[in-house]
Amino acid sequence: MTQVHQTGITAEASSDASFIALNAVVGQEKNLREALASFPKLIEAIQSQFPDAELHAAIGFSIHSFERITQCKAPKQLTQFPSLSGPLLSVKDQAFDMMWHIRSSRHDVTHQLAMQLYKAVSGYVTLEQQVNCFKYLDNRDFTGFVDGTENPQGDDRDVVALVSDDEPQYQGGSYFNYMKFVHDLSKWEQQDLKVQEDTYGRTKYDNEEYAGADKSPHAHTKRTSLKDENGKSLELLRQSMPFGDLSEQGLIFASYSKTPDIFNLMLKSMVEGDEEGNVDHLMQYTSASYGSVFYMPPISFFDQLKNK
Repeated sequence: MTQVHQTGITAEASSDASFIALNAVVGQEKNLREALASFPKLIEAIQSQFPDAELHAAIGFSIHSFERITQCKAPKQLTQFPSLSGPLLSVKDQAFDMMWHIRSSRHDVTHQLAMQLYKAVSGYVTLEQQVNCFKYLDNRDFTGFVDGTENPQGDDRDVVALVSDDEPQYQGGSYFNYMKFVHDLSKWEQQDLKVQEDTYGRTKYDNEEYAGADKSPHAHTKRTSLKDENGKSLELLRQSMPFGDLSEQGLIFASYSKTPDIFNLMLKSMVEGDEEGNVDHLMQYTSASYGSVFYMPPISFFDQLKNK
């Protein structure tokens, strides 16, 4: 029987989002479990209060905390974020315990849900990082290029994002990867249009991808367009969004997948490159020093936490 997944995983792109990383206070795990068990009803209540806000959420746990918080065996594929080092980018695991991904069409509603959930766990967690994101123009990154062009559509979103063949209790969940990229827009904006487009392997204004033969081996779309041994494209469901203020601009890379292996292969292709050492040249204009991976369980998982 397929378990119901958290709506924040597969819902269509939102115009507002908040990514909230937290750690569990040691010794408060039982209280935290009881509070987490109430989350589905809290989320549903706020969704009902603002029916037109397209409010969604996804709550998940890292390998660093899964068994300690939930008192359940961790999913087999849940591991630390891969540590990789390349000529343009090096990343390592950031050990956050939990991730809340809250999004809607209204920042006030996103904030309202975040506040209600945080109030429920007050004293049982520490807030480690919160990044508020927003839709920029027509779903573009601050580099000016459309983000998430190759995302699966319709029923394929569930196929790509949701666990279907792992342990039965974890079916309907998803593996979530999180990275905070800070852009060097001054350096980027000094490049002429042809350099920018070659860096992506896509045209900037009309968003047309280059033919494969015309792409540089260093192009972002080349390094992230991978296929399996049968020639089938490896896909992620991206929910990335820009963030920024007057001092810092960038992108929260956020992706959901039925297995963490696909993201790991893409990241390796970007950072360490192929056999010839071709790496992703977009990394010349942006930086990220860490990443985190979480398992976002099905809704039914939270109800059982109150009995642990």
